[in-house]
Amino acid sequence: MRRVAIGGLHTECSSYSPLEQTQSDFTRVTGQALLDMVPFDFAGAGIEAVPLFQDRSVPGGPVAADTFAAQMADFMAALADAGPLDGVLLLMHGAMFVPGIDDPEGTFIADIRRLVGPEVIIAASFDLHGQVTGQIVEALDAFASYRTAPHIDVEETHARAALMLTDSLKSGTRSTVCWTPVPLLVSGEMSSTFVSPCDALYAALPDFDTRAGICDSNLMIGYVWADSPRATAAAVVTATDPVAGQQVADEIAQSYLSKRDELTYDMDAAPLQEALDRVAGTQAILADSGDNPTAGGVGDRADVLRAVLEKGLTSVLVAGIADPVAFDELMRGATQITLGGTLGGGGPKLVLPVEDCRLFEDVAVVTSQGVRVVVTQRRRPFHMLDDFKTLGLDLDAVSLLVVKSGYLVPELRALSRTSIMALTDGAVLQDVSRLENRYRPAGTWPFSHGA
Repeated sequence: MRRVAIGGLHTECSSYSPLEQTQSDFTRVTGQALLDMVPFDFAGAGIEAVPLFQDRSVPGGPVAADTFAAQMADFMAALADAGPLDGVLLLMHGAMFVPGIDDPEGTFIADIRRLVGPEVIIAASFDLHGQVTGQIVEALDAFASYRTAPHIDVEETHARAALMLTDSLKSGTRSTVCWTPVPLLVSGEMSSTFVSPCDALYAALPDFDTRAGICDSNLMIGYVWADSPRATAAAVVTATDPVAGQQVADEIAQSYLSKRDELTYDMDAAPLQEALDRVAGTQAILADSGDNPTAGGVGDRADVLRAVLEKGLTSVLVAGIADPVAFDELMRGATQITLGGTLGGGGPKLVLPVEDCRLFEDVAVVTSQGVRVVVTQRRRPFHMLDDFKTLGLDLDAVSLLVVKSGYLVPELRALSRTSIMALTDGAVLQDVSRLENRYRPAGTWPFSHGA
């Protein structure tokens, strides 16, 4: 029976965040929980799946160099201990940022290749907001990335990568990974696969897969909030015919580049004050985009809450603001707290009277000046309906729901509410013209726009 090890590293890092990620920010997934992430019948294919580990975190700031070094050492040790292997399946994200290392995932995958040798088949799945480099594609035999953003095909992508790996082992035909960088870098909110033009671009990818010699076709949007030499969009194609693969990669790259002037937000968007004015008197969801923790934002800014209070709005739920200091004070029964900016994300610090407080393990639901605020001990998003049900929060009872988000996940998008994205400040702000741009490749649009 052939043997395939499974594992990886999965995080997304804003280089503009002041928060450094350490091992405590990661969850290590092992054993059956790791195997369950790949809906593929390895045993039926005559393969023994050997789970190592996947370290994954809520997107955040740069990963500390010593943390990355420890993760590398742990993984290589686990890989060596796994014994003889025929393949490695890597479940990655692709947007890790480690100070002093230009290509963390490339370094990681290249070290895996050196350890297992040239004969072992290595396949990887990536988030379409990950970065791809020559070092990555040279070390891999197969590559698959998500084809939806918001992401609803994560497990399917893992299975695509597993299938290509298995097919190579069974057939003895080795594939190769071809790629074409695209000098274009925008936010996920400007390249949602649910709206034009990216809906059509991504819908076309399976058609490329039907061509002779093509296994899997991908369009990588890349990650805009890390100022790095590898920051770029890319077309990435797995092929048994390298010439055909490179031709398809070039076609996909050109199709995306040709649509750059059509890229726009996937929902209504406006500066904060205008956004609040536009949703006044409606049942609405407002996305605080600049402080979105699922994109690498800190999650501690209180800009939207301040604006809500200044306008005298009520029937509002703000979910949530990360503030461990305020949370600890609430656990001790505080009747007044100072909220905002505790983790270094900036923005106002608000002194709030506590009119009511319901406490949970790591969350407090506070009522202050007629507004309910979810205060969290740790950075976390509130994007799914179960997040609110768990806290006993009835969304129908509030007019305005504020979440720290960019584009809305399908569950929230489906609610019968007006939705708008507030163009707020933070580590993942949408106005990329305000981002420091020292290391991205020259000529990357829109950073080079008008230059």
